[in-house]
Amino acid sequence: MDIHEYQAKQLLSEYGVKIAAGGLAYSPEDAVQRAREIGGHVWAVKAQIHSGARGKAGGIRLCKSHDEVEDAANDLLGKRLVTHQTGPVGKQCLRLYVEAGTSIVKELYFGLLIDRAHERIVMVGSTQGGMDIEELAESNPDALKKIHIEPAVGLQDFQAREMAFAMGLHVDQIAQAVKLIQGCYRAMRDLDANMIEINPLVVNNHDELVALDAKMAFDDNALFRRQKISELRDKTQEDPREMAAADRGLSYVGLDGDIGCMINGAGLAMATMDMIKLAGGEPANFLDVGGGASPERTEKAFRMVLQDKNVKAMLVNIFAGINRCDWIAEGVVQAVRKIDMKVPLIVRLSGTHVEEGRKIIADSGLPIIMAETLAEAAEKAVEARNQLVAAEA
Repeated sequence: MDIHEYQAKQLLSEYGVKIAAGGLAYSPEDAVQRAREIGGHVWAVKAQIHSGARGKAGGIRLCKSHDEVEDAANDLLGKRLVTHQTGPVGKQCLRLYVEAGTSIVKELYFGLLIDRAHERIVMVGSTQGGMDIEELAESNPDALKKIHIEPAVGLQDFQAREMAFAMGLHVDQIAQAVKLIQGCYRAMRDLDANMIEINPLVVNNHDELVALDAKMAFDDNALFRRQKISELRDKTQEDPREMAAADRGLSYVGLDGDIGCMINGAGLAMATMDMIKLAGGEPANFLDVGGGASPERTEKAFRMVLQDKNVKAMLVNIFAGINRCDWIAEGVVQAVRKIDMKVPLIVRLSGTHVEEGRKIIADSGLPIIMAETLAEAAEKAVEARNQLVAAEA
């Protein structure tokens, strides 16, 4: 789960990270009022969307008067910003963060994330902040300093000092940097975060380290014990299909293809998507209905897939171990009878009670295309999709 910049800054400030004065605005009038409250002569008006590279997309405006603040807010509120992280659809800005201008002497990068390959937390720092870390890692990997932290031991003082020196800070700034780094680590540990990024972390003209931007992401599986964090979720920034599925207990990820998928088991789902691509098609989604899918749950999954208007064919692939093919078949038949399906349906069943499941589908009299193997199912799905597209054309 991602949160907004202003939310991340508020959380990190509670752990000793210094941030510039700022306030939230939902209208141009709010933005001007926040600027008045902050004071000074320079303000940054920042679009609050779940994406990096907002500056390149015009989502951050430096203003030197209240009129400029109002104009920036008028332009940004309701605007759909497109970055390399949002995709071509972009994300709509519905709130702004107005922040006091900061005199920047130096821009740095600092981040903490989980390195699953090493089963450690990795601390990353660089003397080159304010740019995409992915670009920096590709163009100049030596500019990144990485230090792995053993979770059972925790962050050690010498590791924080080592990172501070690696970021090019002088001796008088080391104590500040150590405090900031330790605060970020405690926030990550205490709040079940899986990523904290401060980019840029700046040195201002008062020789202070200030988090000019901040991002945090959290482990969805830990939200049940982090009510405070769960309440920060902004569903307007997430795929509405994924949100609707999560609210119904389904694991769904929307993709850009047009062959809908309903599968039980994450591994089988990934294999099925690979087979669809191998057959020349593009999956529209990842959907794992789980090991104990009842007919009712199957119907919910059907409706979820078919809400995507881009779907031109639907593939149901079930390998029943814990589950039962006859339950799935009942759910498929129930769903098709209740939903006015406009696209071809391909079903492949295997495992527990497979013969009973196939008989239920065969006896239903519905125009369901059956397949014996995964490869056959993928080929039939792509073929049916192509036929529908040709007919529509």
